[in-house]
Amino acid sequence: MSGFELQRLAMLMEPQPGNPQEVEGVLNPAAARGPDGELYLFPRLVARGNYSRIGIARVRFNAAGDPEGVERLGIALEPETDYECGIDGRGGCEDPRVTYVEPLQRYLMTYTARTPRGPRIAAACSTDLFHWKRLGLVPFAPFQGLDLSTVDDKDACPFPAAIPNPSGQPELALLHRPLFPGTAPEEKARHAASHEVDLDRESIWISYRPISLEAFQPSLVDQFSHHRLATPVSPWECLKIGCGTPPILTRHGWLVVYHGVSEIGQPSNGVHRLCYAAGVMVLSKERPQVIRYRSSEPVLSPTLPQERDGTVANVVFPTGIDRRDDIGLPDRFDVYYGMADYRIGVARLDLPDFLPPVELVAPLAGPR
Repeated sequence: MSGFELQRLAMLMEPQPGNPQEVEGVLNPAAARGPDGELYLFPRLVARGNYSRIGIARVRFNAAGDPEGVERLGIALEPETDYECGIDGRGGCEDPRVTYVEPLQRYLMTYTARTPRGPRIAAACSTDLFHWKRLGLVPFAPFQGLDLSTVDDKDACPFPAAIPNPSGQPELALLHRPLFPGTAPEEKARHAASHEVDLDRESIWISYRPISLEAFQPSLVDQFSHHRLATPVSPWECLKIGCGTPPILTRHGWLVVYHGVSEIGQPSNGVHRLCYAAGVMVLSKERPQVIRYRSSEPVLSPTLPQERDGTVANVVFPTGIDRRDDIGLPDRFDVYYGMADYRIGVARLDLPDFLPPVELVAPLAGPR
């Protein structure tokens, strides 16, 4: 096991009885401290027919400083634009991440928009967490001659500060996970015997862009650049890895809690059972495209009934993180995560004094 461990604290949210906006699940929340110092969650609220909105809730803490519940405050975003409404009528604003980006002096929300062409990354900004201005779909420069606007993409996590790009110039940066054809975990599980890992196309990427809100406009897409950050290396993440919580700076570097997908046992009646677990990466402060540490085993796996049974079984999916500066503990982090795509849990991560030794592992390649 790694030196990083997550200690479960509570099941924090589940669908509110009688609330049609939450009948199919409350899951995968962003987390951010507001200008008032309060902690706010932005959960995905799923109505009947998989119609998703992004809610807003204030976290309540007990006398010990542990999160113990939430106060629902309404809706932050719901499908309104043509890029948030699918051809099946379901539509969706899904799985947000929220970060206060210092160079922009704004909160930046990245979320999955359920477009007619499939899932794409969209962005919105705010000064107070309550009023959001849509920036539209996030444009990406072509990659190896491929138009990335035609590729599904999810799990976008912005950095809170300007970071050096591979040329050393400070820019805005975004972690994300393009879903190229054939690389979804369900597809890979069906063809595992013949599948070979394409390192460029089955990875978490960093994409860089100029420091400006205008950088999200398609007219500047040619200024963007990409760098492959991480690809599957361990059995627990062999089918897919993706970003989880937005990067947060610690004394060891940029901390990211991410997710990995593997298959549980052998297929039954042609059905492949998948498991979503969580791991930890630490990226270099000076060169974030360099991984200083990566857990070889999950730090959180679905074991509780609430994590094993739900809309999608066997899922823990980290999306929000809160550093506990409010109680004088900058090395303590609360991680908010989806439980079986139906509920929200919270677990605690205490930063170790030293980074554990790194086990050398090669990317998974060749038939498996």
